[in-house]
Amino acid sequence: MKTRATFALMVAAALALPAVLSGCGADSAGATGAPATLRIGVIGTGNKLTGVIGYLKAKNKLLPLLAPAGITGVEVYSFPNGPDLNQALVARELDVASYGDTPSLVARGAGQPTRLIAQASVGLDAGVLAKKDGGPTSLAELAGKRVATQKGSYIHRYLLGALGDAGVKPGEIVHIYNTEIEAALERGDVDAVAVPSANFEALKNNGYPVIDVASKDHPQYLGTSSTVGSESFLDANAGFVKVWQQTQREGTKLAKANWDDYLDFAGKVGGFAPEITKATTLRSQLPDEPFTDKGLALLESTKKFLVKEGFVKTDFALDDWIAAGARG
Repeated sequence: MKTRATFALMVAAALALPAVLSGCGADSAGATGAPATLRIGVIGTGNKLTGVIGYLKAKNKLLPLLAPAGITGVEVYSFPNGPDLNQALVARELDVASYGDTPSLVARGAGQPTRLIAQASVGLDAGVLAKKDGGPTSLAELAGKRVATQKGSYIHRYLLGALGDAGVKPGEIVHIYNTEIEAALERGDVDAVAVPSANFEALKNNGYPVIDVASKDHPQYLGTSSTVGSESFLDANAGFVKVWQQTQREGTKLAKANWDDYLDFAGKVGGFAPEITKATTLRSQLPDEPFTDKGLALLESTKKFLVKEGFVKTDFALDDWIAAGARG
């Protein structure tokens, strides 16, 4: 079975990251603490900010809120998955990154010098679907089968956890980006796929049979997002954490007060039909505070799983990872 080996490739990449530091220059956006352009890394395409921070940017409210930290501009860089983003972050090509909990935890456990600033999303859903003709109908029937997911993501972690709980060993777990996964499923290249909620809803609407839903069948494996900053950037910009957290609070308030407009924004950025966006973008997933008990509990659970399975090589306390002053 290639499950552990393939996930381990992500770990190996993370373990190699600290060595990159010796050949890199100082952060361009924070070496002196002077007013600067903030470089933000995200998962996706088109160099677009999503979530409440993206909503603020779309409403021309982001820069005024970041101004107290000396930020005069924002540059956004998209990456296809977490491990790729981690490489850019450790190479000091980014100041801040907002992505899933799993790749951020793996990188920190491998010694990448980041600090956790906030969790912008909590309770992210995912699910497993099968091919239409003669596909598996349960997790048990995935034994020996070929399953696809976007590796290094919280969906990958959910898939591994669900399979482990069921005592199931697939024949292979292959890496396919979410944007390409339906084509592989339709061709029959894979027997089943694990995808985030919006992709799940779209595939379900297209007639692909549902095998498992995280929120219903494995809520302990719901995902969260992590917003992290490089230690060098945060050290050079002492007031940034508080400013960012207040910005997230303001973005959350604005989104919840204008929910239909926020859904319209989310649909345009995500590229999904309005009914799919409405079904999968939930108020409950947007925490009012940068850290909540639920969010930290899910993060701790994910870390313990990754440590137990050997994907996080060196355990660490979340309190030691969270940026100084970020919890009050």
